[in-house]
Amino acid sequence: MKLFLLKLFTWWNGQTFGTQLWTWRFGELVGEDEQGNRYFRTKGRKIDPSLGFERRWVVYNGYAEATRVPPSWHGWLHHTVDVAPTEETYKPHEWEKPHIPNMTGTPAAYRPSGSTRVTVASLYSFPAMVLNHFPRSVSRAVLQDGSKF
Repeated sequence: MKLFLLKLFTWWNGQTFGTQLWTWRFGELVGEDEQGNRYFRTKGRKIDPSLGFERRWVVYNGYAEATRVPPSWHGWLHHTVDVAPTEETYKPHEWEKPHIPNMTGTPAAYRPSGSTRVTVASLYSFPAMVLNHFPRSVSRAVLQDGSKF
């Protein structure tokens, strides 16, 4: 019952019930990327009269985050290229890096030096004499892992 309600009311957990029904009726699977996202287009490559081109969409594997779409599939979804990555023999150049989704807002986000975000590791890097100048409440703080500072 919980899964049914999630499919009915949430759009960020894969696909909704409406998308699942639309995909079942009008979609054909084109391919899948390395993250498990599945890509569809209208059956028989029919042109949608209201759009003037075929519909293409993605069903995310898990959380719906647009940056999880690799560049090759992004180009196909946005009609930049006509041939899907599964229909061509593309070999990446040696200088190309593998696709990484945007990690902003997650613990894996990039934090440059001088960032205002304080991490536990940066607290340990303070010299002892600097810590002695903090008020007692700050210098005796308990860290998230339970150890005393």
